[in-house]
Amino acid sequence: MKITCIGAGYVGGPTMAMIANKCPDIEVTVVDVNEARIAAWNDPDLSKLPVFEPQLDEVVAEARGRNLFFSTEVDTAIREADIIFISVNTPTKTYGAGAGQAADLKWVERCARQIAELVEKDIIIVEKSTVPIRTAAMIKSVLRAVGKGDRVKVLSNPEFLAEGTAVADLSNPDRVLIGGEDETAIETLVSVYAHWVPREKILTTNLWSSELSKLTANAFLAQRVSSINSISALCEETGADVNEVARAVGTDSRIGPKFLKASVGFGGSCFQKDILNLTYLCDYFGLPEVANYWKSVIELNDWQKGRFAQKIIATLFNTIAEKKIGILGFAFKKNTNDTRESAAISVCRDLLIERAHLAIYDPQVSLDQIIRDLEGVGISDAAERAANGEITKVASPLEAAESAHALAVLTEWDEFTSLPYQEIFDHMLKPACLFDGRNILDAKAATEVGFEIYSIGRGRSLDGEWQVR
Repeated sequence: MKITCIGAGYVGGPTMAMIANKCPDIEVTVVDVNEARIAAWNDPDLSKLPVFEPQLDEVVAEARGRNLFFSTEVDTAIREADIIFISVNTPTKTYGAGAGQAADLKWVERCARQIAELVEKDIIIVEKSTVPIRTAAMIKSVLRAVGKGDRVKVLSNPEFLAEGTAVADLSNPDRVLIGGEDETAIETLVSVYAHWVPREKILTTNLWSSELSKLTANAFLAQRVSSINSISALCEETGADVNEVARAVGTDSRIGPKFLKASVGFGGSCFQKDILNLTYLCDYFGLPEVANYWKSVIELNDWQKGRFAQKIIATLFNTIAEKKIGILGFAFKKNTNDTRESAAISVCRDLLIERAHLAIYDPQVSLDQIIRDLEGVGISDAAERAANGEITKVASPLEAAESAHALAVLTEWDEFTSLPYQEIFDHMLKPACLFDGRNILDAKAATEVGFEIYSIGRGRSLDGEWQVR
Protein backbone atom coordinates (compact mmCIF):
# COMPACT_ATOMS: atom_id res chain seq x y z
CA MET A 1 0.00 0.00 0.00
CA LYS A 2 1.15 3.53 -0.80
CA ILE A 3 -0.15 6.56 1.08
CA THR A 4 0.33 10.13 -0.08
CA CYS A 5 -0.40 13.13 2.11
CA ILE A 6 -0.79 16.53 0.47
CA GLY A 7 0.34 19.08 3.02
CA ALA A 8 3.41 18.90 5.29
CA GLY A 9 2.22 21.15 8.09
CA TYR A 10 1.28 20.69 11.73
CA VAL A 11 -1.18 17.88 10.97
CA GLY A 12 0.15 16.16 7.87
CA GLY A 13 3.78 15.85 8.94
CA PRO A 14 3.34 14.33 12.41
CA THR A 15 0.36 12.16 11.42
CA MET A 16 2.13 10.60 8.46
CA ALA A 17 5.32 10.15 10.50
CA MET A 18 3.36 8.14 13.05
CA ILE A 19 1.62 6.04 10.37
CA ALA A 20 4.99 5.25 8.78
CA ASN A 21 6.50 4.50 12.18
CA LYS A 22 3.72 2.07 13.13
CA CYS A 23 3.18 0.57 9.66
CA PRO A 24 6.57 -0.37 8.19
CA ASP A 25 4.79 -2.29 5.41
CA ILE A 26 3.17 0.92 4.10
CA GLU A 27 5.08 3.48 2.03
CA VAL A 28 4.17 7.01 3.13
CA THR A 29 5.04 10.11 1.11
CA VAL A 30 4.31 13.63 2.33
CA VAL A 31 4.26 16.26 -0.41
CA ASP A 32 4.10 20.03 -0.35
CA VAL A 33 4.76 22.84 -2.82
CA ASN A 34 6.69 24.70 -0.12
CA GLU A 35 10.28 23.69 -0.92
CA ALA A 36 11.72 25.17 2.28
CA ARG A 37 9.29 23.18 4.41
CA ILE A 38 10.12 19.90 2.65
CA ALA A 39 13.83 20.66 2.98
CA ALA A 40 13.35 21.15 6.72
CA TRP A 41 11.58 17.78 7.03
CA ASN A 42 14.52 16.18 5.19
CA ASP A 43 17.24 18.02 7.11
CA PRO A 44 19.72 15.62 8.77
CA ASP A 45 19.61 17.91 11.80
CA LEU A 46 16.34 16.81 13.38
CA SER A 47 16.25 19.94 15.54
CA LYS A 48 15.36 21.84 12.37
CA LEU A 49 12.07 20.06 11.70
CA PRO A 50 9.46 22.70 10.76
CA VAL A 51 7.12 21.46 13.49
CA PHE A 52 8.27 21.37 17.10
CA GLU A 53 6.65 18.58 19.09
CA PRO A 54 8.23 16.57 21.93
CA GLN A 55 9.51 13.18 20.62
CA LEU A 56 8.56 13.99 17.01
CA ASP A 57 12.22 13.92 15.99
CA GLU A 58 12.51 10.36 17.26
CA VAL A 59 9.46 9.21 15.32
CA VAL A 60 10.70 10.84 12.12
CA ALA A 61 14.23 9.49 12.56
CA GLU A 62 13.06 5.90 12.79
CA ALA A 63 10.94 5.93 9.62
CA ARG A 64 12.47 8.59 7.36
CA GLY A 65 14.27 7.02 4.42
CA ARG A 66 12.79 3.60 5.20
CA ASN A 67 9.12 4.07 4.39
CA LEU A 68 8.63 7.78 5.14
CA PHE A 69 9.51 10.31 2.45
CA PHE A 70 9.09 14.06 2.06
CA SER A 71 8.94 15.44 -1.45
CA THR A 72 7.87 18.33 -3.68
CA GLU A 73 6.98 15.88 -6.48
CA VAL A 74 3.26 16.23 -5.91
CA ASP A 75 2.03 14.85 -9.25
CA THR A 76 4.12 11.70 -9.01
CA ALA A 77 2.99 10.98 -5.46
CA ILE A 78 -0.66 11.43 -6.44
CA ARG A 79 -0.38 9.05 -9.41
CA GLU A 80 1.25 6.32 -7.32
CA ALA A 81 -0.99 6.52 -4.25
CA ASP A 82 -3.63 4.07 -3.10
CA ILE A 83 -4.80 6.46 -0.36
CA ILE A 84 -4.47 10.25 -0.55
CA PHE A 85 -4.81 12.34 2.57
CA ILE A 86 -5.70 16.00 2.05
CA SER A 87 -4.08 17.93 4.88
CA VAL A 88 -3.88 21.49 3.61
CA ASN A 89 -4.68 24.75 5.34
CA THR A 90 -8.35 25.76 5.68
CA PRO A 91 -8.11 29.24 7.22
CA THR A 92 -11.01 31.55 7.94
CA LYS A 93 -11.94 33.54 4.83
CA THR A 94 -10.76 37.13 4.77
CA TYR A 95 -12.69 38.16 1.66
CA GLY A 96 -16.06 37.81 -0.06
CA ALA A 97 -19.10 35.93 1.20
CA GLY A 98 -18.56 34.52 4.67
CA ALA A 99 -15.47 36.66 5.35
CA GLY A 100 -14.47 36.42 9.00
CA GLN A 101 -16.42 33.20 9.59
CA ALA A 102 -16.49 30.62 6.78
CA ALA A 103 -13.58 28.32 6.06
CA ASP A 104 -11.58 29.10 2.93
CA LEU A 105 -11.60 25.84 0.98
CA LYS A 106 -9.64 26.97 -2.07
CA TRP A 107 -6.69 24.69 -1.22
CA VAL A 108 -8.95 21.69 -0.69
CA GLU A 109 -10.64 22.33 -4.03
CA ARG A 110 -7.28 22.70 -5.77
CA CYS A 111 -6.21 19.34 -4.34
CA ALA A 112 -9.44 17.73 -5.56
CA ARG A 113 -8.93 19.13 -9.06
CA GLN A 114 -5.31 18.04 -9.15
CA ILE A 115 -6.25 14.53 -8.05
CA ALA A 116 -9.09 14.41 -10.61
CA GLU A 117 -6.67 15.33 -13.37
CA LEU A 118 -4.00 12.78 -12.45
CA VAL A 119 -5.65 9.69 -10.96
CA GLU A 120 -6.00 6.69 -13.25
CA LYS A 121 -6.89 3.92 -10.79
CA ASP A 122 -9.20 3.22 -7.87
CA ILE A 123 -8.12 5.27 -4.86
CA ILE A 124 -9.38 6.57 -1.53
CA ILE A 125 -9.32 10.29 -0.72
CA VAL A 126 -9.24 11.12 2.99
CA GLU A 127 -10.20 14.52 4.35
CA LYS A 128 -7.67 15.18 7.11
CA SER A 129 -7.97 18.95 7.09
CA THR A 130 -10.62 20.46 9.33
CA VAL A 131 -13.47 21.22 6.95
CA PRO A 132 -17.11 22.32 7.19
CA ILE A 133 -19.84 19.74 6.85
CA ARG A 134 -20.60 18.69 3.25
CA THR A 135 -17.08 19.42 1.98
CA ALA A 136 -16.89 15.82 0.78
CA ALA A 137 -19.77 16.60 -1.57
CA MET A 138 -17.63 19.27 -3.26
CA ILE A 139 -14.74 16.84 -3.70
CA LYS A 140 -17.08 14.22 -5.16
CA SER A 141 -18.61 16.77 -7.52
CA VAL A 142 -15.19 17.71 -8.92
CA LEU A 143 -14.35 14.06 -9.52
CA ARG A 144 -17.71 13.24 -11.11
CA ALA A 145 -17.35 16.18 -13.47
CA VAL A 146 -14.32 14.55 -15.12
CA GLY A 147 -15.66 11.03 -15.05
CA LYS A 148 -13.62 9.85 -12.06
CA GLY A 149 -16.44 9.64 -9.52
CA ASP A 150 -16.67 5.84 -9.58
CA ARG A 151 -12.92 5.38 -9.21
CA VAL A 152 -12.55 7.45 -6.06
CA LYS A 153 -14.08 6.97 -2.61
CA VAL A 154 -14.07 9.89 -0.19
CA LEU A 155 -13.67 9.46 3.56
CA SER A 156 -13.55 11.88 6.47
CA ASN A 157 -10.84 11.26 9.08
CA PRO A 158 -10.55 14.41 11.21
CA GLU A 159 -7.55 14.98 13.45
CA PHE A 160 -7.96 15.45 17.19
CA LEU A 161 -4.39 16.38 18.05
CA ALA A 162 -3.46 18.77 20.82
CA GLU A 163 -0.32 20.68 19.95
CA GLY A 164 2.42 20.01 22.44
CA THR A 165 1.21 16.43 22.96
CA ALA A 166 0.70 15.42 19.32
CA VAL A 167 3.01 12.40 19.42
CA ALA A 168 1.34 11.03 22.53
CA ASP A 169 -2.10 11.73 21.02
CA LEU A 170 -1.17 9.90 17.84
CA SER A 171 0.40 6.98 19.70
CA ASN A 172 -2.54 6.47 22.05
CA PRO A 173 -5.58 8.35 20.72
CA ASP A 174 -8.86 8.67 22.58
CA ARG A 175 -10.49 7.68 19.31
CA VAL A 176 -9.91 7.55 15.58
CA LEU A 177 -12.96 8.74 13.65
CA ILE A 178 -13.63 7.59 10.10
CA GLY A 179 -16.73 8.65 8.20
CA GLY A 180 -17.78 7.39 4.82
CA GLU A 181 -20.36 5.67 2.63
CA ASP A 182 -18.33 2.82 1.14
CA GLU A 183 -17.71 0.04 3.64
CA THR A 184 -14.73 -1.38 1.75
CA ALA A 185 -13.00 2.00 1.73
CA ILE A 186 -13.75 2.47 5.43
CA GLU A 187 -12.30 -0.91 6.32
CA THR A 188 -9.19 -0.20 4.25
CA LEU A 189 -8.47 2.89 6.32
CA VAL A 190 -9.44 1.09 9.52
CA SER A 191 -6.79 -1.53 8.71
CA VAL A 192 -4.10 1.17 8.62
CA TYR A 193 -4.89 2.50 12.09
CA ALA A 194 -5.48 -1.00 13.44
CA HIS A 195 -1.72 -1.57 13.25
CA TRP A 196 -1.52 0.14 16.65
CA VAL A 197 -4.95 1.46 17.69
CA PRO A 198 -7.38 -0.99 19.39
CA ARG A 199 -10.38 -1.63 17.16
CA GLU A 200 -12.83 -0.42 19.81
CA LYS A 201 -11.21 3.03 19.63
CA ILE A 202 -11.78 3.30 15.88
CA LEU A 203 -15.23 4.83 15.40
CA THR A 204 -17.04 4.75 12.07
CA THR A 205 -19.89 7.07 11.09
CA ASN A 206 -21.43 8.57 8.00
CA LEU A 207 -19.50 11.31 6.20
CA TRP A 208 -21.47 14.23 7.54
CA SER A 209 -21.34 13.14 11.18
CA SER A 210 -17.57 12.81 10.96
CA GLU A 211 -17.08 16.24 9.40
CA LEU A 212 -19.32 17.91 11.99
CA SER A 213 -17.78 16.04 14.94
CA LYS A 214 -14.43 17.82 14.55
CA LEU A 215 -16.01 21.28 14.68
CA THR A 216 -18.22 20.25 17.57
CA ALA A 217 -15.35 18.82 19.63
CA ASN A 218 -13.31 22.01 19.36
CA ALA A 219 -16.34 24.18 20.05
CA PHE A 220 -17.11 22.23 23.24
CA LEU A 221 -13.52 22.47 24.47
CA ALA A 222 -13.34 26.20 23.76
CA GLN A 223 -16.68 26.72 25.48
CA ARG A 224 -15.30 25.16 28.67
CA VAL A 225 -12.32 27.52 28.62
CA SER A 226 -14.51 30.57 28.10
CA SER A 227 -16.87 29.36 30.82
CA ILE A 228 -14.15 29.11 33.48
CA ASN A 229 -12.62 32.39 32.32
CA SER A 230 -15.95 34.12 32.81
CA ILE A 231 -15.99 32.79 36.38
CA SER A 232 -12.40 33.98 36.87
CA ALA A 233 -13.58 37.58 36.50
CA LEU A 234 -16.28 37.01 39.10
CA CYS A 235 -13.75 35.41 41.44
CA GLU A 236 -11.57 38.50 41.31
CA GLU A 237 -14.47 40.70 42.32
CA THR A 238 -15.76 38.50 45.13
CA GLY A 239 -12.63 37.12 46.79
CA ALA A 240 -13.03 33.58 45.49
CA ASP A 241 -10.14 31.61 43.96
CA VAL A 242 -10.90 30.28 40.49
CA ASN A 243 -8.52 27.34 40.99
CA GLU A 244 -10.48 26.22 44.03
CA VAL A 245 -13.78 26.74 42.22
CA ALA A 246 -12.53 24.73 39.23
CA ARG A 247 -11.35 21.91 41.50
CA ALA A 248 -14.68 21.79 43.29
CA VAL A 249 -16.64 21.81 40.04
CA GLY A 250 -14.30 19.37 38.28
CA THR A 251 -14.68 16.66 40.91
CA ASP A 252 -18.28 16.26 39.76
CA SER A 253 -18.12 13.18 37.55
CA ARG A 254 -20.72 14.71 35.25
CA ILE A 255 -18.38 17.64 34.51
CA GLY A 256 -14.79 16.46 34.99
CA PRO A 257 -11.64 18.56 35.46
CA LYS A 258 -10.28 18.95 31.93
CA PHE A 259 -10.22 22.37 30.25
CA LEU A 260 -11.21 24.13 33.46
CA LYS A 261 -7.91 25.99 33.77
CA ALA A 262 -8.49 29.73 33.86
CA SER A 263 -6.07 31.74 31.74
CA VAL A 264 -5.52 34.81 29.65
CA GLY A 265 -7.45 33.06 26.87
CA PHE A 266 -7.33 30.19 24.40
CA GLY A 267 -5.45 30.29 21.11
CA GLY A 268 -4.19 27.94 18.43
CA SER A 269 -5.16 27.18 14.88
CA CYS A 270 -8.41 25.36 15.63
CA PHE A 271 -10.65 26.70 18.37
CA GLN A 272 -11.52 30.12 17.00
CA LYS A 273 -11.45 29.04 13.36
CA ASP A 274 -13.73 26.08 13.96
CA ILE A 275 -16.22 28.04 16.07
CA LEU A 276 -16.39 30.76 13.42
CA ASN A 277 -17.00 28.05 10.83
CA LEU A 278 -19.71 26.54 13.02
CA THR A 279 -21.44 29.90 13.48
CA TYR A 280 -21.34 30.51 9.73
CA LEU A 281 -22.98 27.14 9.09
CA CYS A 282 -25.66 27.87 11.69
CA ASP A 283 -26.41 31.25 10.11
CA TYR A 284 -26.44 29.69 6.65
CA PHE A 285 -28.95 27.05 7.69
CA GLY A 286 -31.22 29.60 9.41
CA LEU A 287 -30.23 28.95 13.03
CA PRO A 288 -29.26 32.43 14.31
CA GLU A 289 -29.89 31.56 17.96
CA VAL A 290 -27.40 28.70 17.76
CA ALA A 291 -24.92 30.89 15.90
CA ASN A 292 -25.16 33.61 18.53
CA TYR A 293 -24.54 31.11 21.31
CA TRP A 294 -21.24 29.98 19.80
CA LYS A 295 -20.23 33.54 18.86
CA SER A 296 -20.41 34.40 22.54
CA VAL A 297 -17.64 31.87 23.27
CA ILE A 298 -15.24 33.82 21.04
CA GLU A 299 -16.45 37.19 22.33
CA LEU A 300 -15.73 36.11 25.91
CA ASN A 301 -12.27 34.91 24.90
CA ASP A 302 -11.46 38.22 23.22
CA TRP A 303 -12.75 40.08 26.28
CA GLN A 304 -10.52 38.01 28.59
CA LYS A 305 -7.40 38.88 26.60
CA GLY A 306 -8.29 42.56 26.58
CA ARG A 307 -9.10 42.48 30.30
CA PHE A 308 -5.66 41.09 31.08
CA ALA A 309 -3.90 43.79 29.07
CA GLN A 310 -5.98 46.50 30.72
CA LYS A 311 -5.06 45.11 34.15
CA ILE A 312 -1.38 45.60 33.29
CA ILE A 313 -1.98 49.14 32.09
CA ALA A 314 -4.11 50.10 35.10
CA THR A 315 -1.63 48.65 37.59
CA LEU A 316 1.22 50.62 36.03
CA PHE A 317 -0.62 53.87 36.82
CA ASN A 318 -2.50 53.98 33.50
CA THR A 319 0.60 54.89 31.55
CA ILE A 320 3.04 52.41 30.04
CA ALA A 321 4.59 54.57 27.33
CA GLU A 322 8.31 53.77 27.05
CA LYS A 323 8.07 51.43 30.04
CA LYS A 324 9.76 48.05 29.58
CA ILE A 325 7.48 45.06 30.09
CA GLY A 326 8.91 41.55 30.00
CA ILE A 327 6.77 38.99 28.16
CA LEU A 328 7.27 35.36 29.14
CA GLY A 329 5.95 33.15 26.37
CA PHE A 330 4.61 33.94 22.90
CA ALA A 331 3.49 30.53 21.59
CA PHE A 332 -0.20 29.81 22.12
CA LYS A 333 0.69 26.98 24.51
CA LYS A 334 3.75 25.20 25.84
CA ASN A 335 5.72 22.60 23.89
CA THR A 336 4.96 24.09 20.48
CA ASN A 337 6.35 26.80 18.23
CA ASP A 338 2.87 27.58 16.89
CA THR A 339 1.72 31.15 17.51
CA ARG A 340 -1.55 31.10 15.58
CA GLU A 341 -4.23 33.04 17.49
CA SER A 342 -1.94 33.14 20.53
CA ALA A 343 -3.29 35.23 23.39
CA ALA A 344 0.19 36.79 23.57
CA ILE A 345 -0.35 38.47 20.20
CA SER A 346 -3.44 40.32 21.39
CA VAL A 347 -1.94 41.31 24.73
CA CYS A 348 1.29 42.53 23.13
CA ARG A 349 -0.69 44.50 20.55
CA ASP A 350 -2.66 46.28 23.26
CA LEU A 351 0.54 47.13 25.15
CA LEU A 352 2.28 48.36 22.03
CA ILE A 353 -0.66 50.61 21.18
CA GLU A 354 0.09 52.28 24.52
CA ARG A 355 3.75 52.63 23.37
CA ALA A 356 5.23 50.11 25.79
CA HIS A 357 8.62 48.56 25.10
CA LEU A 358 8.49 44.75 25.09
CA ALA A 359 11.24 42.25 25.87
CA ILE A 360 9.89 38.86 24.79
CA TYR A 361 11.24 35.47 25.82
CA ASP A 362 9.98 32.24 24.29
CA PRO A 363 12.19 29.16 23.87
CA GLN A 364 10.73 28.23 20.46
CA VAL A 365 9.39 31.36 18.75
CA SER A 366 11.67 33.57 16.64
CA LEU A 367 11.69 37.36 16.48
CA ASP A 368 10.75 37.21 12.80
CA GLN A 369 7.63 35.24 13.69
CA ILE A 370 6.77 37.67 16.48
CA ILE A 371 7.08 40.62 14.09
CA ARG A 372 4.88 38.92 11.48
CA ASP A 373 2.21 38.15 14.07
CA LEU A 374 2.19 41.71 15.42
CA GLU A 375 2.00 43.16 11.93
CA GLY A 376 -0.96 40.88 11.30
CA VAL A 377 -2.94 42.48 14.14
CA GLY A 378 -2.31 46.07 13.15
CA ILE A 379 1.14 46.94 14.51
CA SER A 380 2.32 47.91 11.04
CA ASP A 381 5.59 49.36 12.32
CA ALA A 382 6.58 46.25 14.31
CA ALA A 383 9.76 45.73 12.28
CA GLU A 384 10.75 49.37 12.78
CA ARG A 385 10.10 49.12 16.52
CA ALA A 386 12.23 45.99 16.66
CA ALA A 387 15.04 47.80 14.85
CA ASN A 388 14.76 50.61 17.41
CA GLY A 389 14.89 48.19 20.34
CA GLU A 390 11.26 48.72 21.35
CA ILE A 391 10.47 45.06 20.62
CA THR A 392 13.24 42.63 21.46
CA LYS A 393 13.62 38.87 21.64
CA VAL A 394 15.67 37.98 24.71
CA ALA A 395 17.44 34.80 25.78
CA SER A 396 16.03 34.26 29.28
CA PRO A 397 13.39 35.36 31.77
CA LEU A 398 16.11 37.21 33.70
CA GLU A 399 17.02 39.24 30.62
CA ALA A 400 13.34 40.04 30.08
CA ALA A 401 13.18 41.31 33.66
CA GLU A 402 16.27 43.55 33.47
CA SER A 403 15.10 47.13 34.30
CA ALA A 404 11.50 46.15 33.54
CA HIS A 405 8.46 47.58 35.29
CA ALA A 406 6.52 44.33 34.95
CA LEU A 407 6.64 40.72 33.80
CA ALA A 408 3.66 39.02 32.18
CA VAL A 409 3.41 35.24 31.81
CA LEU A 410 1.45 34.45 28.63
CA THR A 411 2.50 30.85 27.88
CA GLU A 412 2.65 28.04 30.45
CA TRP A 413 6.18 26.80 29.65
CA ASP A 414 7.38 24.49 32.43
CA GLU A 415 10.48 26.59 33.12
CA PHE A 416 8.27 29.45 34.29
CA THR A 417 6.97 27.39 37.21
CA SER A 418 10.30 27.68 39.03
CA LEU A 419 11.53 31.19 38.38
CA PRO A 420 14.28 32.66 40.61
CA TYR A 421 11.99 35.28 42.13
CA GLN A 422 14.56 37.06 44.28
CA GLU A 423 17.06 37.42 41.44
CA ILE A 424 14.39 38.61 39.03
CA PHE A 425 13.01 41.06 41.60
CA ASP A 426 16.46 42.52 42.20
CA HIS A 427 16.86 43.31 38.48
CA MET A 428 13.48 45.04 38.04
CA LEU A 429 12.34 48.59 38.66
CA LYS A 430 10.17 49.08 41.73
CA PRO A 431 7.37 48.55 42.36
CA ALA A 432 7.97 45.28 40.53
CA CYS A 433 4.80 43.67 39.16
CA LEU A 434 4.07 40.13 38.05
CA PHE A 435 1.03 39.31 35.90
CA ASP A 436 0.33 35.60 35.78
CA GLY A 437 -1.85 34.89 32.75
CA ARG A 438 -1.61 31.12 33.20
CA ASN A 439 -1.82 30.68 36.98
CA ILE A 440 1.46 28.78 37.12
CA LEU A 441 3.58 31.05 39.32
CA ASP A 442 4.20 30.55 43.03
CA ALA A 443 2.30 33.65 44.11
CA LYS A 444 3.23 33.30 47.78
CA ALA A 445 6.95 33.03 47.07
CA ALA A 446 6.81 35.96 44.67
CA THR A 447 4.96 38.11 47.19
CA GLU A 448 7.43 37.29 49.96
CA VAL A 449 10.34 38.74 47.97
CA GLY A 450 8.40 41.93 47.28
CA PHE A 451 6.48 41.44 44.05
CA GLU A 452 3.03 42.85 43.47
CA ILE A 453 1.34 39.94 41.74
CA TYR A 454 -1.89 39.59 39.81
CA SER A 455 -3.11 36.09 39.00
CA ILE A 456 -6.13 35.34 36.83
CA GLY A 457 -9.18 34.58 38.97
CA ARG A 458 -7.73 35.22 42.41
CA GLY A 459 -9.72 37.88 44.24
CA ARG A 460 -9.08 40.00 47.27
CA SER A 461 -9.89 38.78 50.76
CA LEU A 462 -12.09 40.72 53.17
CA ASP A 463 -9.11 42.79 54.36
CA GLY A 464 -8.37 43.86 50.80
CA GLU A 465 -5.19 41.83 50.25
CA TRP A 466 -4.72 39.65 47.20
CA GLN A 467 -5.01 35.96 48.00
CA VAL A 468 -1.64 34.35 47.30
CA ARG A 469 -1.66 30.94 48.88
